[in-house]
Amino acid sequence: MGGRRGKPLTVNRVKNEKQPGYHFDGGGLYLQVSPARTKSWIFRFTLDGRTREMGIGALNARTLKQAREKAADCRALLADKIDPIDARDAERTQRDIERARSISFEKCAEKYIAAHRAGWRNAKHIEQWTNTLATYCAPFNALPVQDVDTALVLKAIEPIWTKKPETATRVRARIEAVIDWARVRGYRSGENPARWRGHLQKLLPALKKKSRVKHHPALPYERIGEFMEKLRAENGTAAGALEFAILTAARTSEAILAKPDEFDLKRALWTVPAARMKAGREHRVPLSPRSVQLVKEHSNGDYVFPGGREGQPLSNMAMLELLRRMEREDLTVHGFRSSFRDWTAEQTNYPRDVCEMALAHTVRDATEAAYRRGDLFEKRRRLMLEWARHCEQRPRSAKVTPLRKVS
Repeated sequence: MGGRRGKPLTVNRVKNEKQPGYHFDGGGLYLQVSPARTKSWIFRFTLDGRTREMGIGALNARTLKQAREKAADCRALLADKIDPIDARDAERTQRDIERARSISFEKCAEKYIAAHRAGWRNAKHIEQWTNTLATYCAPFNALPVQDVDTALVLKAIEPIWTKKPETATRVRARIEAVIDWARVRGYRSGENPARWRGHLQKLLPALKKKSRVKHHPALPYERIGEFMEKLRAENGTAAGALEFAILTAARTSEAILAKPDEFDLKRALWTVPAARMKAGREHRVPLSPRSVQLVKEHSNGDYVFPGGREGQPLSNMAMLELLRRMEREDLTVHGFRSSFRDWTAEQTNYPRDVCEMALAHTVRDATEAAYRRGDLFEKRRRLMLEWARHCEQRPRSAKVTPLRKVS
């Protein structure tokens, strides 16, 4: 339908035209009226013997004046033998690329974690990815992933490269994985600034394997009572969570992700779901009276130990930061599990299986595991009550015997 070629369109005619078809304005510009009475602008042109149509907007988005200006732009392109449709598509593609490349590193990390979540073994692994990237990639989390360069990667990992070598190597590998994902997705181009071989390898000192394997600093069990007295003088959720983790010999993620519906406080029982356990099996934890009290005091909303944001748990860094505030940077939360295990070995007569199950460790011997169907719960209950009593012991003060007065 070619439409009638007559006088140019007017604003009133454009507004009142109801006849379906193409209504010519001039210079290749037409007003198209659909059978449903919707109106849009069409630019018709011929280039290299080929006639094409290009939509240049709906009437409610582009006035007659604006449509004429757009048609003039198209005619200028044609004068240079440039197809207006190809030019428009190229412009859109470039905008899409620019928009994609403006996505932040933090958003790419979220997308990477979401894409791989189903293949990861447990919630702790997801949590570690999320928290390490949020903590150590602060220098560039909010920047476009395209702008992350070697200098920024070094700014993130150099401060911890020799102090926390295991953490640093993991952070570097995770940055590299996120950036590789962003490259494949088209969010950035160029070399990966977090690549080790042939790149950061030349800028950072090599770490010997021995220096990477470090035990979690643990407090001697004889000094637990002294530490607990100081801990209970602290206020806040982190202090409660740390005390609870010590009394239950729980891992950090198990404690901070604990939910109220996991507890049967009448039976002094905490059941940790299999999805949150390192071994992938449900774990029953007997609770001391003090542990029950902590759950009652702190339960608020979705989590027993809620974080600062509504509906979110306490950060896994909160307890470590508490230790720093207490000027105990020599300790880690995980180290208290070692304190507990040392105490069970040196101060109790409980069988090894009971102590290992209290820590939710897997029985390594396949034959033994096949025959061990119970979880030694009642024996573990007595063990954990004794541990709680040990944690209550106050530091002993030295008794001074006054000297007799010499006459």
